[in-house]
Amino acid sequence: MTDTAVHIGQDSTIVLHDLVFRDSDDTHDEVIVGRAALGEFVELPRVGAAAVRLLGQGRTVAEAEAQVAAEHDVRPDLAELAEALVELGFVAAVDGRPMPDPAAGRPPHLPWLRDGHVRWLFGRTAGLLWVGVVLAALVTWWQRPDVFVEASDFYWTGYIGLAVLVNTLLLSASLSIHELMHLAAARSYGAPARISFATRLHHLVVQTDVTAVWAVPRRLRYRVYLAGIAWDVFLVCACGLLMAHGALPVAVDKLLAAGSLCVLLALLFQVQVYMRTDLYYVLMEWLRCRNLFEDGMAYARHLWRQLTGRPSTDPSVDLDPRERRAVRIYSVAVVTGSAVALSTFAVYGLPILVEGLVRAFSGLVTGDPMRTLDSALVIAVEGAIQVMFLITFYRRRLSRRWPIRRAGHRAGASR
Repeated sequence: MTDTAVHIGQDSTIVLHDLVFRDSDDTHDEVIVGRAALGEFVELPRVGAAAVRLLGQGRTVAEAEAQVAAEHDVRPDLAELAEALVELGFVAAVDGRPMPDPAAGRPPHLPWLRDGHVRWLFGRTAGLLWVGVVLAALVTWWQRPDVFVEASDFYWTGYIGLAVLVNTLLLSASLSIHELMHLAAARSYGAPARISFATRLHHLVVQTDVTAVWAVPRRLRYRVYLAGIAWDVFLVCACGLLMAHGALPVAVDKLLAAGSLCVLLALLFQVQVYMRTDLYYVLMEWLRCRNLFEDGMAYARHLWRQLTGRPSTDPSVDLDPRERRAVRIYSVAVVTGSAVALSTFAVYGLPILVEGLVRAFSGLVTGDPMRTLDSALVIAVEGAIQVMFLITFYRRRLSRRWPIRRAGHRAGASR
């Protein structure tokens, strides 16, 4: 959004950026209007969308108001609408005066990637290959359950620091492809996307901003949300088949087991829909909610203010009954899930992390060169992750802005 103050009068004209207009997924009376390059989308009544089109054709505010009044028997305040469009970043110029473009500072990643480059990834042949690998792995695990990964596979070497370093590198490589699959799925619809770090409760995550997929209907968006999970499942199954039938060296089997275990744990993270994981966005679309997490948190804060005796207005009253029920139920899930996750981390995760780092620091002064190197690796890897978490958490809190009835689809995966 732009902070530029601009006055629009009856004789003003505006120039719009390239905007998307499509019918709402939920009601025939509203239209989705947005700018894919910016990732901003809003729902407007049909008369509002018609007014935006008229303003985009170079009509003055007065001319557009007159035509809307003649065709729809209403006379909206289009000067106010035009100012809202400026605030959203939809307007390139007002009365010949260029407006700052908020999209200029956030170009999409891999802009050269076109739908023709990646469409095959989501075609019938790739789908049949995916199904074949998954079914073969399931049959293999049924016949040979011993090749399914276990917790002990994480430490494939006696040097803990080396195991942590290599496993982190393996997971990072898989996560990179996971996010690239989200990006590729979005690009298969011609939608821009950006990959970045983010936080989910106490987790450092990598996420792909695919808000621009609101330019396509709901039934098509599932591909984008599930693309990363599809890769994770394929990779775990492929590793299982290689370990069972590849006749590979023992060291390679151990690395495959450790890597697939890390990916499996990241895959299980997606089930925690009380955070904004990939499956959260699937749930949000299935429930036909616009901002399930934000609305759920707003309702939870409303209940908390009521419990503490402070005045509060129910923020869900403006939602339609179906969405209101979903938001209220989800608010219980998000509060309960977050409380359990944070409590578990405080009781178990944090002490384990602190003890591991304390032991690693003590290992630096043992005089054993290999023990010293191993301890240094643990400190370097875990320390880097925690520092990245703190930096990401701080930066995102500084730049946070609260959207008003906008969609924010940023599919993410754990570290």
